[in-house]
Amino acid sequence: MRIDIWSDIACPWCYIGKRRLEGALEGFEHRDDVEVVWHSFELDPGAPVPPTEKTSVHLAKKFGGGSEQIAQMTQQVADTAQGEGLDYRLEDTMHVSTRDAHRLLHLARETGGHEQQGTLKERLLEDYFVKALDVSDHAVLRAAAADVGLAEPEVDRVLTSGAYDDDVSADIQQARAYGANGVPFFVVDGRYGISGAQPTEVFAGALRQAWAESHPQLTTIAGDADAEACGPDGCEVPQRS
Repeated sequence: MRIDIWSDIACPWCYIGKRRLEGALEGFEHRDDVEVVWHSFELDPGAPVPPTEKTSVHLAKKFGGGSEQIAQMTQQVADTAQGEGLDYRLEDTMHVSTRDAHRLLHLARETGGHEQQGTLKERLLEDYFVKALDVSDHAVLRAAAADVGLAEPEVDRVLTSGAYDDDVSADIQQARAYGANGVPFFVVDGRYGISGAQPTEVFAGALRQAWAESHPQLTTIAGDADAEACGPDGCEVPQRS
């Protein structure tokens, strides 16, 4: 079974949603047969490189409200993240482009499969939200890529070119084709779309339902338990009375 996820590195609810999905997978008996594939989405394609201001300042300009209101809003998000075991530093994160980070995630999937891609995704989210690093900085991206096993020459090739840029755009177009204008957005086995960082039990229910539909079980019809049949030891022959 496959789960496709659209998310952005700079989306706080995407990291929370990732943890909640992982919680559902931990309790799913077929979790070893689930492939998780990450897709790109940019909440702000026009975000600068390098960053010029903190995310909180950018949000205040974009949505209005004073610093106290923004601080209260971000604290609520941080408290929710804390409940999922994530120690956010939202007061320190910078408003920055995530395009290059997404391109590296495409490289990771192409060269190391969905497992390496997932490992890099986790690292980038941690770098941004827990360590408050600049994920547009190529030094930060190179360090993350090296730690998850990506080959340095390939990483350099991607970061010094436009490699996978079309793939990032294609992911975003696919999300919009699904009707997703925000993230996280999950598609379970090509059947069920789940929008937002839903509670763990919502993901768990979707996993069970999608698995049951793709692996239907036969319903045994009651009948004569002594009906004749053939087996490994031969065929039964009815005894004449």
